Amino acid sequence: MSEVRIAAERRNEFGKGAARKIRRANKVPAILYGHGTDTQHLTLPGHDLMIALRTANVLIRIQGDGVNELALPKGVQRDPLKGFIEHIDLLLVKSGEKVTVEIPITVVGDIHPDGMLDQQMVSVAVGAEATHIPTEIEVSVEGMVIGTQLTAAELTLPEGVSLVAEPEALVLHVTAKPTGAEEEAEGAEAPTAEGNGESAE
Repeated sequence: MSEVRIAAERRNEFGKGAARKIRRANKVPAILYGHGTDTQHLTLPGHDLMIALRTANVLIRIQGDGVNELALPKGVQRDPLKGFIEHIDLLLVKSGEKVTVEIPITVVGDIHPDGMLDQQMVSVAVGAEATHIPTEIEVSVEGMVIGTQLTAAELTLPEGVSLVAEPEALVLHVTAKPTGAEEEAEGAEAPTAEGNGESAE
């Protein structure tokens, strides 16, 4: 995984008022920690950070104001309504260091037409070198028939990547499509707004 470089400024003012002032300038308050070092309080450019975070487990090179470190996002706070980034926690990492991350699972291919795919896990916890984190784990379901299932232990992981999730955890399985009778039964269980036989008076 390539690095994304983001300029940083040291932050000396704290509290809600200082944070609001930073956000008004389209910047994001951040903390950088790890490896037993003192926590560093930083300010990062909001637009650059937002673009970087579009990539899962992005490796960020924090540079500027006496800082030159590699980091992984470990906690992102967003405005619940507008979605902009309010604060971010960054974990210091070093080349060759192994970290635990959640990797997206991407399903490709088509199952047998008689079945229905039920994906239980959309990501999986793995251990990987900080500078070689895979962007996704691809799973082919081509031709899978009813009754087929895949556990975490059966995922094909890239070289150097190890499974952290429970090996028996169900990633996906193929079930039978509901029959017409089952669909009608489900519909009959749904409450209706009228026709309950009671008077409104």
